[in-house]
Amino acid sequence: MRILIALTYYRPHTSGLTIYAERIARALAARGHSVTVLTSHYRKDLPYEETCDGVKIVRVPVLARISKGVIMPTFGLIANKLVAENDWIQLHLPQFDAAGIALRGRLLRKPTVVTYHCDLHMPPGILAWAANQGVLFMNDLTARFTHKVVTYTQDYADHSPYLSGFKKKIRVFSPPVVLPETDEEAVTDFIAENNPDGRSPVIGMAARLATEKGVEVLLSALPAILNQHPSTRVLFAGPYKGIIGEEDYARRLDPMIKRYEESGVWKFVGELNPQQMAAFYKAIDVLVLPSLNSTEAFGLVQIEAMLNGVPSVASNLPGVRQPVKRHGMGAIAEIGSAESLANAVLKVLDERKSFSPDKEKIRMEYDPDRVAEFYEELFTEISCEISGNDKQ
Repeated sequence: MRILIALTYYRPHTSGLTIYAERIARALAARGHSVTVLTSHYRKDLPYEETCDGVKIVRVPVLARISKGVIMPTFGLIANKLVAENDWIQLHLPQFDAAGIALRGRLLRKPTVVTYHCDLHMPPGILAWAANQGVLFMNDLTARFTHKVVTYTQDYADHSPYLSGFKKKIRVFSPPVVLPETDEEAVTDFIAENNPDGRSPVIGMAARLATEKGVEVLLSALPAILNQHPSTRVLFAGPYKGIIGEEDYARRLDPMIKRYEESGVWKFVGELNPQQMAAFYKAIDVLVLPSLNSTEAFGLVQIEAMLNGVPSVASNLPGVRQPVKRHGMGAIAEIGSAESLANAVLKVLDERKSFSPDKEKIRMEYDPDRVAEFYEELFTEISCEISGNDKQ
């Protein structure tokens, strides 16, 4: 089938949403479908059209930005053409432009599915607040027009104000997670570059330097952790410079981060490719997700860590706490509490050898091909419902 996938940002932009979209696009293409991704031309050095891993990517010109949002005047024209050309539509929310695509799908009787990744929390400010209200309104319209809404966990569905209004449309399914194997040489090289003095234990954080990630909670928890483990090192994997909409946040944390960088406790390792991420997990003792709000709905990196035998300490947020609860790999810390995070990290480090995940079971649950098959079945179910309604 011909499948259209639409989202505001696509790879190489790094977030859980974009990684999910990339994995499902590749998996559907590998299953023989013709997959097109419609997204924004958010970076000038990217081509307007290209094909990667069997997936066609169409990037729409961006006229202006409002906080993390983009304004794309020609988006509607391009969407008209692509919706008409494709058989199935998958939309990723939050996304301001999704409502128009969902309406087109409904009018053209194309099975349309929304994958809802998280609630939206914009940074402070009148302009950001107005943009937030606009996106919330458009997201609401999208869910009304679409046929089904997919989310990662029932836990998140039960607590999301947005999802609570569309319970009859919701389907819950685990997200796609895959990470390549790595060899000892790659791990040795990664450690030699990023922890050359052999500091231990090593705490990992894999995220963007963004407000909702709660980086300041980890920074505030470090004194208690260092008190018991003076040679602790933190490796932060992910983009940390020039994050759209997060400039003030980065400036606020910069003095504290610099102090820890100068003392050798903290190191930014930057954006890593999948092979480097596999080495990153082998080099850490615990992964932390001190997330602060429902912009974080799961944390795919927790599953990646667990596939490498690494436990996680996650915030007690709906959805985010589920990997630890499902797989018994780590501990849960109270939201925004540096003391709770420090205690949970210390507990996990003390019990590190007791964590032994069923890697094959985890791998199968989050296998992208299995997730792609779920979407095929869901689209087919919707097609049957549409056909049945036509006959009535």
